[in-house]
Amino acid sequence: MKVGLIGLGNMGLPMAENMIKAGHELVIYNRTASKAESLVKKGAKVVETPAQAAQEANLVFTILSNDEALEEVTLSEVGVLAGLQEGGIHVSVSTISVDLSEKLTSAHAASGQHFVAATVLGRPDAAAAAALKVIVAGNKEAREHVWPLFEAIGQTIFTVGDEPYLSNVAKLGNNFLLVSMLEAVSEAVVMVEQYGMQAEEFLEVVNSLFASPVYKNYGNLIAKRDFDPAGFKLELGLKDVNLAIDAAKKVSAPLPLGELVKGHYEQGIENGWGHLDWSALLKTVEALKKDN
Repeated sequence: MKVGLIGLGNMGLPMAENMIKAGHELVIYNRTASKAESLVKKGAKVVETPAQAAQEANLVFTILSNDEALEEVTLSEVGVLAGLQEGGIHVSVSTISVDLSEKLTSAHAASGQHFVAATVLGRPDAAAAAALKVIVAGNKEAREHVWPLFEAIGQTIFTVGDEPYLSNVAKLGNNFLLVSMLEAVSEAVVMVEQYGMQAEEFLEVVNSLFASPVYKNYGNLIAKRDFDPAGFKLELGLKDVNLAIDAAKKVSAPLPLGELVKGHYEQGIENGWGHLDWSALLKTVEALKKDN
């Protein structure tokens, strides 16, 4: 299958590599073209605009960091919307707002195109291992057409509905649970360490109770203070918390814990930790201890 792919960040690059491994032909656009060099050696083609990638493949995956980047890549004069033909498919892997998901769905529909949201759960190591969990929502015919690409990047695929925004809602809900866990583990670790217990010893007990790879993996990062390089930056964690809060307000669903974590992430960024892994939330909790 010929695929346009836009965005070669920590997640986009390994996903692109796995698509090539699965036998798909890639047409790539990335702001920094040099990032595509390893893919070009494997047969990928680099183009100069998102529209060109869309025009050549008529099927485009976008893997971008925020609403602003995705809206620009999609709706600009040289964007995906301008390049896709009637019946073309745009698959967004990005964690974006519900509002933007609805906006892009309408924009593509007005041009006779399809918008599919396929958000993913997993860090860069899971992306490299093609072990992501993919949450798919959108037109049934369109999502079934691109299903082989989901299989190339993911280990588990969930279909959550025909409206693309449902994928974004599910992803924001999952990320809210993750940041809630990071807050809870950080607070607990600070408390037990104050009593002289080693974080590793405490987390061994925690993992026997929860038996969750999420608690195990993030607990290990927190215990070792292994925040750099980041698998997912703290500043992006704040973005996702804000998106979850906005989505909740849209349907009058309170997220008081979200407001708490938002404040802690904002403090972390103010302290210069925005580039660290989002599990560096621990540092803000530790700073609160020192202030009291």
